[in-house]
Amino acid sequence: MQFVTANGATIPALGFGTYGMSRPDMLRMIPAALDAGFRHIDTAQIYGNEAQVGDCVAASGLRREDLFLTTKVWVANYPTRAFAASVDDSLGRLRTDYIDLLLLHWPSDATPLAEQIEGLNAAVRAGKVRHVGVSNFNRALMAEAVKLSAAPIVTNQFEYHPYLNQALLIDECRRLDVGVTAYCGMAVGRVFGEPVLAEISKSHGKTVAQVVLRWLLQQESVIALSRTTNPGRVAGNAAVFDFALTPAEMAAIHELAETDSRIVSPSGLSPAWDPTPAAR
Repeated sequence: MQFVTANGATIPALGFGTYGMSRPDMLRMIPAALDAGFRHIDTAQIYGNEAQVGDCVAASGLRREDLFLTTKVWVANYPTRAFAASVDDSLGRLRTDYIDLLLLHWPSDATPLAEQIEGLNAAVRAGKVRHVGVSNFNRALMAEAVKLSAAPIVTNQFEYHPYLNQALLIDECRRLDVGVTAYCGMAVGRVFGEPVLAEISKSHGKTVAQVVLRWLLQQESVIALSRTTNPGRVAGNAAVFDFALTPAEMAAIHELAETDSRIVSPSGLSPAWDPTPAAR
């Protein structure tokens, strides 16, 4: 496993994502992911599956210090009166006494950002959280969060795949020493029909999923979340550290970026997104 270091945090570069997974899927996939070598598990309060993460981790026999658990506070819990209690609830469901990385899940102007950030900082001061970050923040909101937070903001988790040019946001993350955590890397399956990726995968004897994950991980300060509900694929998705893409292959994948290729943009939650032009 490789690691990304950002603002004092050391984060496993490859994480297993659990968005949208049912209880049966979780009980099959988390043990399979851990067996395959994943040590970074990403969940969220709103996913409704923190308890399954906790149960599977407890049953794994792995030492807690060898695992990196990320969860996210839901927007309804941002007010001070709810924030700390929601963190305690997450700790209980995860069956742990600390969370490695706690994120604000989406921007929300219903609660002042300073109040949200104070909730993160209070959790750190209480010893319940090791590191904090944000998710789905644009450049301006991320920079403001960095200024407001006494605890370092160590990552911004957002959509990033070969069809979405996030260069502006990624460059701002690097300027602030904030790690990038990329989700939706497979563009909801679109990558599997892409001839450019098929050709690159053939040349390396790897799957398209492995090539996309490698493309993400080969970029500076990028953490990639891998998600599958097929136990037969999880080991392959973890095997992405034994090959490298050439500069020409990296560039060819970047060239796939298009305008209007964002997939995740829920009304009422999404910020004013930074520009995402075609190929970088």
